Amino acid sequence: MIVKKMPILQGFPDFETVKFFTGKFFQKYNFTPVFYDIETTGLSRNSTYLYLIGAVGIEDETWNFYQWMAENANEEETILRIFSQFLQQYNLMISYNGERFDQPYLEARYEKYGIPSPFTGKQSLDLYLTLKPLKSLLKLPAMKQPCMEEFLGIKDRIYDNGKECIKLYKDFLKKRDAFTADEILGHNLEDVLGLGRIFDMLGYLCIYDGDYEVTYSEFDGDNLILKLKLPCTLPQEFSNGNTDFYLTGKDEEINLIIKTTDGKLKQYYADYKDYYYLPEEDTVIPKSLGSGIDRKHRKAATRNTCYTWFTCSDAFLSSPVQQKQYLTYTLSCLIGTLKNPL
Repeated sequence: MIVKKMPILQGFPDFETVKFFTGKFFQKYNFTPVFYDIETTGLSRNSTYLYLIGAVGIEDETWNFYQWMAENANEEETILRIFSQFLQQYNLMISYNGERFDQPYLEARYEKYGIPSPFTGKQSLDLYLTLKPLKSLLKLPAMKQPCMEEFLGIKDRIYDNGKECIKLYKDFLKKRDAFTADEILGHNLEDVLGLGRIFDMLGYLCIYDGDYEVTYSEFDGDNLILKLKLPCTLPQEFSNGNTDFYLTGKDEEINLIIKTTDGKLKQYYADYKDYYYLPEEDTVIPKSLGSGIDRKHRKAATRNTCYTWFTCSDAFLSSPVQQKQYLTYTLSCLIGTLKNPL
């Protein structure tokens, strides 16, 4: 078995950054995160086996990178037991597509050897699932991890993809040469370090979560213009929009332009199942008040039709509280109208 350990001195988010972003999903205190990625000889949990695990964990306030690589199929159980022992000091598992592949695969292999699952009682943060809403906002061509890295301007990957890595590992089993082993380990290293590189992209989710302050508002006669202050720095600037709105983001600021209709804005509501949409009036009414309306004149509201109209008045423009209330759900609805890139 090949075992490696080395400190990560740069290119990985500091612990406080990890605490800040994971605190949006989990308990901020007394948590110990670990980033991990696995390499297997195929996708099937029953007919293939695990041959490499890479992980980054905090130790003495320093991120350390670990790898365990099997030199033959018989060493899979040993790696599983070592990783299980390693995970005892961590309670938050951070991965990319780990909830759909890595963790279920590992649990199946643990079950094969009669080893208790080390994931019991631990929380999971799957960056693939968590960042998926950003695909249309950031115009990402796909949700593959390298695509995320390229959006951030990171283009220094040099090793093979997962399928090519399997071929390399099969070659390694025949040749046992150090060069091929280093190439396999290098691929896994890029994937695990890439988790840290894209981690800051969680900052874009503040736009969806309403985690910002409105610092400026203006109405130019046709458009509502707003500036939002984020609690974090965006790792890369972006812009996107359509005929209804346009937004840009850079550093800690979002600039937002929303087109009005005769000086009026749509106020969207999250609980759309509790409303009827009235097409003739282009508005919604609570079902508790609309049951007496003829069915010809009402429909069940959808996410896209669950809104009322209000005037972009001076009172609204002078109230950051009202602006925040307006944006909290409406902004995510507007972003939902963006088309995914072809």
